[in-house]
Amino acid sequence: MASQLQNHVQYSKVGIIGAGISGIAAAKQLRAYDPVVFEATDSIGGVWRHCSFTSTKLQTPRCDFEFSDYPWPERDNASFPSYIEILEYLHGYAQHFDVLKYIKFNSRAVSIRYVGDCETAQAAMVPGEYGSLLGGHSVWEVAVESGQKKTVQWYAFELLVVCIGKYGDVPKMPNFPRNKGEEVFHGKVMHAMDYSKLDKKAATELLEGKKVAIIGFKKSAIDLAGECAEANQGPKGQPCTMVIRTLHWTVPSYSIWGLPFFLFYSTRSSQFLHERPNLCFIRTLLCFLLSPMRRAISKFIESYLTWKLPLSKFGLKPDHPFVEDYASCQMAILPENFFSEAEKGNILFKRASKWWFWNGGIEFEDKSRVEADVVLLATGYDGKRKLQSLLPEPFASLIVDSAGIMPLYRGTIHPLIPNMAFVGYIESISNLHTAELRCKWLARLAEEKFKLPSVEKMVEQIGKEMEIMRRTTRFFKRHCISTFSINHSDEICEEMGWKSWRKRNWILEAFSPYTSQDYEEEK
Repeated sequence: MASQLQNHVQYSKVGIIGAGISGIAAAKQLRAYDPVVFEATDSIGGVWRHCSFTSTKLQTPRCDFEFSDYPWPERDNASFPSYIEILEYLHGYAQHFDVLKYIKFNSRAVSIRYVGDCETAQAAMVPGEYGSLLGGHSVWEVAVESGQKKTVQWYAFELLVVCIGKYGDVPKMPNFPRNKGEEVFHGKVMHAMDYSKLDKKAATELLEGKKVAIIGFKKSAIDLAGECAEANQGPKGQPCTMVIRTLHWTVPSYSIWGLPFFLFYSTRSSQFLHERPNLCFIRTLLCFLLSPMRRAISKFIESYLTWKLPLSKFGLKPDHPFVEDYASCQMAILPENFFSEAEKGNILFKRASKWWFWNGGIEFEDKSRVEADVVLLATGYDGKRKLQSLLPEPFASLIVDSAGIMPLYRGTIHPLIPNMAFVGYIESISNLHTAELRCKWLARLAEEKFKLPSVEKMVEQIGKEMEIMRRTTRFFKRHCISTFSINHSDEICEEMGWKSWRKRNWILEAFSPYTSQDYEEEK
């Protein structure tokens, strides 16, 4: 049977799994190879298409979320675009660069197998050279399920680019003591992923006139609370209760005491204050001496947030510095009406580290209870499990390190997995910019315009980045480069043979924010 399937394998140089932001950016940059892009659904857009609520908006201004060669039609519009506007922008980009012709829709990758020679795989397991991404022979085969009959077709590739992302598909579900799970609850339990599939009418029917408990306090949970409050404005309206384990700083807008937010973290001068990899002794010492200024900036922002928002009144003021949330990519922008609804009593808050179900709602360690008709779980996604279920061994075991982080060189290449790239797994203040620049880097690496360092050097570089993140924030759960993103881009540019300083003069270089426009391709 195996040989029979082998005869039907379709070959291409480059395969891409996923047609979200990272997938279409990778397809555009690698279009010289006529890539085959597998998208499990009927549309591009990834989480913006399949995990958004009616109220979901972008977390950054338009100019911080655009491709370098495809600006927004109204890029100076200060409002945050809705998910509908984002999808229109992404479709415009895909059509403009004729990316859609590479995409196979309703085609789900269900299995990957390694077919490269054992010597190549073994070489990647020990310090040595990583090797060429396009070696002239198939290294990976992908089983793709498509059509109503779910027919499986195998495809073979020299280079496989994985862009399935960390969000969506596999919800992270809480565990409960015996006889205290959702089976004892008489109401409705739904994860945010399933809620996002409801249209506005169905979502309103679910929430209207119901006692709702929302588990979580990140972006999805905050948006859910806003929608719940909106659905319960009438005389029969009920308050919703947010159950919060860990507080995080929330921001009402990108202005702090009248100053633009980018001045504090998104310029070269502001990031000069923060640790980053490969600093010389003098810079390391200087960074240590400047640490009081880092703390002062964080305190300055915290003072504005505690003045602007009723955090203390509602018990929502975090105990940790603001910079720790920024450095772990966990800062959230508040909907405009969030605290006004809380002031009216439509949104309530309950701090709890542990909770479980009873037949009428949820119960906490202190024996207190919250009555609920509906419990919405904004508990995140298990992106690593999604990825591990797709990869074969031993690569599935290598994909995350002991801390649960994906150890990727330049946020793209796993030193121990040959001929495979990952896009969309490193985070910053603008994930679109981060993904696009790494796709440009990947395309030039595939063209052999530069060579990767040895496996040992790549592992060492990854370790340095992880150590900085570990020292900067207690929320060390993801590969977030927010406090040294410009330096990260500098090193990528240097490897590609580009100038690392991209501005027209030193004043702009020091005090102007870096965006995708600064990394437009050099002629």
